[in-house]
Amino acid sequence: MTGRDQPRFRFPRAVAAIEARVTLLRKALSFGLIGVLNTGVDFAVFWIGAQEFGLPLVVANTLSWSVAASNSYVMNSMVTFAAESGRKLGWRAYAAFLASNLLGLVANTTVLIVIANLFAPTLLPDRSAQLAAGKLCAIGASFVVNFSLSHFVVFRRRVETAGEG
Repeated sequence: MTGRDQPRFRFPRAVAAIEARVTLLRKALSFGLIGVLNTGVDFAVFWIGAQEFGLPLVVANTLSWSVAASNSYVMNSMVTFAAESGRKLGWRAYAAFLASNLLGLVANTTVLIVIANLFAPTLLPDRSAQLAAGKLCAIGASFVVNFSLSHFVVFRRRVETAGEG
C-alpha cells in the first residue's frame, strides 16, 4: 500500500480522549480487583478483632484498615499505578498514601457505625449480620474515596520541569 491508499483517521483528539478513558477504566478495574483482595483482608481482620476479641468497632475497624491499606499501597504501587510510581516503594509515598486514605477511613468508619448501629438493627435481628452489613457498606464507601484520592493526589502523573530529567 502506498501512502495514499492507507486509511487516515481524522480525529486524533477523539482517539486520545478515548485512550485516556480506557486507561482510567483499566486503572479503576485494577484498583477494584486489588480492593477485592484487600476487602477480604480488611473484613477478616475486622471480624476477628470485633467478634473474636471483642474490640470496640472503631478500634477493630482502624486495625483492619491499617493492615488492608498497607497491603493496598504495595499492590497498587506495583500494578495499578506502576507507571506513576516506577514500581518503587518509598516511605514518603507510603505516608502520602496513608494520609490520603485517612479520608477513606473516616468514610469507612462513619458508614460502619451508621449502618451497623442505626439502620441494620431495624432490618436484621442478628448482631453478626448487622456488623457484616455495616462493614460491607463501609468498604464500598471507602473504595470511592480511596480510588479518587489515589488517582488524583497520590499517584498522579508528575509533570517534569525544565530542570528535571
